[in-house]
Amino acid sequence: MKSTQVRPTLSAKQRDALLATLQARFEQNSRRHPKLVWAAVHTRLVAAPDKLRSLAAMEATGGEPDVIGRDAKSGEFLFADCSPQSPAGRQSLCYDREALDGRKKFPPAGCITELAAALGIELLDEAQYLALQELGEFDTKTSSWLKTPPEIRTLGGALYGDRRYNRVFIGHNGADSYYSGRGFRGMLRV
Repeated sequence: MKSTQVRPTLSAKQRDALLATLQARFEQNSRRHPKLVWAAVHTRLVAAPDKLRSLAAMEATGGEPDVIGRDAKSGEFLFADCSPQSPAGRQSLCYDREALDGRKKFPPAGCITELAAALGIELLDEAQYLALQELGEFDTKTSSWLKTPPEIRTLGGALYGDRRYNRVFIGHNGADSYYSGRGFRGMLRV
């Protein structure tokens, strides 16, 4: 899958529609980003067409990206997938290329690390996922793969997170496993 297929160039009309969607979501969910103003976010977005393409891809795959904060050092706005459930367009994938290549029977269509790279986004790690869960209730019916530390991945495993029984859980599976209800959430710095 080529990056240009996942993140096509946006026409002016598509760009304006995406910006309107992002603004409406920003305004409806102010608890996710207190003290931040849309005008500053908008200025950064308009100046970064490649980031807009990534946000369009996040939106197209069901991520419902929204601002969840701002990096204190770089000043970048942090967008994350805020869809209630793991993005539907990014489910049924194993963890990485090694896991995909090692799967002999019934391999999935792809892996999350390659799709995240094609989208131009970072995988959420455990700390970022737990911080996201402080902003709302996510993955109550699904789960999301998480960026896995090398010491776990080297042993064949990968991490995922979900929310059940009003509690956030971090679990593990073989990296070659995949489920119809497990996708991944990403982050984009703008």
